[in-house]
Amino acid sequence: MIAKTFCRQLRKNSTQAENIFWERVRSRKFLKKKFYRQYPIFYDLFGLESFFIADFYCHEEKIIIELDGEIHKYKLKDDEKRTEILNQLGLKVIRFRNEEITKDLSDVLEKLKQYI
Repeated sequence: MIAKTFCRQLRKNSTQAENIFWERVRSRKFLKKKFYRQYPIFYDLFGLESFFIADFYCHEEKIIIELDGEIHKYKLKDDEKRTEILNQLGLKVIRFRNEEITKDLSDVLEKLKQYI
């Protein structure tokens, strides 16, 4: 399956911020919640099945955590449309900048804890 292949490639090429965040949330380390990384979210739009790959996904809380690097400055419209579709699926998208993860992870985790 193509989604599985993409997810594996993304996991192998994780950013520093993704690796830092993953170490803090993996294996139910954060609030005993199960997080997945580079997780495919499938949706059907006008009869065409497609998917997004979430940086991190917690099924129990129906939340997606996206870590945004520099490229996202140029993809704001795409990110807005993606978030809109994910919200229609009943999922909440929370975004953090990579710098937030690398410079103040404890603040990021506190914000996430407050949300949950």
